[in-house]
Amino acid sequence: MSASSRYSWTAEARDVLRVRDGFVITGTDPSSTPAYDGEKDEGRADLAAGLDELGQYQERLFAARQTGDADDAVLLVLQGMDTAGKGGIVRHVVGGVDPQGVELASFKKPTPEELEQDFLWRIARRAPEPGMIGVFDRSHYEDVLVGRVRGLADPAEIERRYDAINEFEAGLVERGIRVVKVMLHISYEEQRERLAERLERPDKHWKYNPGDVDERLLWPHYMSAYQRVFDRTSTEHAPWFVVPADRKWYARVAVQTLLLETFEQIDPAWPGIDYDIEAEKARLAAT
Repeated sequence: MSASSRYSWTAEARDVLRVRDGFVITGTDPSSTPAYDGEKDEGRADLAAGLDELGQYQERLFAARQTGDADDAVLLVLQGMDTAGKGGIVRHVVGGVDPQGVELASFKKPTPEELEQDFLWRIARRAPEPGMIGVFDRSHYEDVLVGRVRGLADPAEIERRYDAINEFEAGLVERGIRVVKVMLHISYEEQRERLAERLERPDKHWKYNPGDVDERLLWPHYMSAYQRVFDRTSTEHAPWFVVPADRKWYARVAVQTLLLETFEQIDPAWPGIDYDIEAEKARLAAT
């Protein structure tokens, strides 16, 4: 039985949320809950139940790493407009598993050293090792999203980067890294409300950035840039998944389910041992 069918899903999340030929981002309702029968309360319950299952998968994967038996890793790539909920996914989905087995990377403006290298140089250095879950809170896609919208690179260079990304991700998959690329899709109206909340609540003032409003003015350009990303980089080996994110509870349970379905494909097993259990029991009892 799959992760989806155990909870309130009517279909596999990987099938429903996957970007396929003909997908149009503006045709996706950010407030919808595709293939999910439950409401907010059910979503929270499913998230709690799924967290235990995800933790078990992660522990088996990490245990194999400790004994040198791990071949697989998982890389969760999170993209979305400001306030889309990337931090919430990190806290409520990935944050519930053993932190020893998680590598989190958040890619900000490149440093002078990084600008001297190819744009994928700093990304490749943070790819997860076998037995680990890697999380990119923003990623190499910033270099074709912001780069395109803000004109930070010429069109020919942007096109080169799409091809470079596809080749890079194919290499990750060949190494045993399962790449789960998620775009958290919120509406223009929902973003306004979330930014307004940051201004109203003193405990969220630190999260507000005046530059977010500048980026918001470019919303149609960013949607166009995302569409180009999907058209050029949603591949068979590393497809994109667009998760409606106006309802935070749905986005969290959806991303969790995508991870659970990915782990089901890996099906990590507990590593073997090289000692005699009964003999060790006897030795321990004698101490």
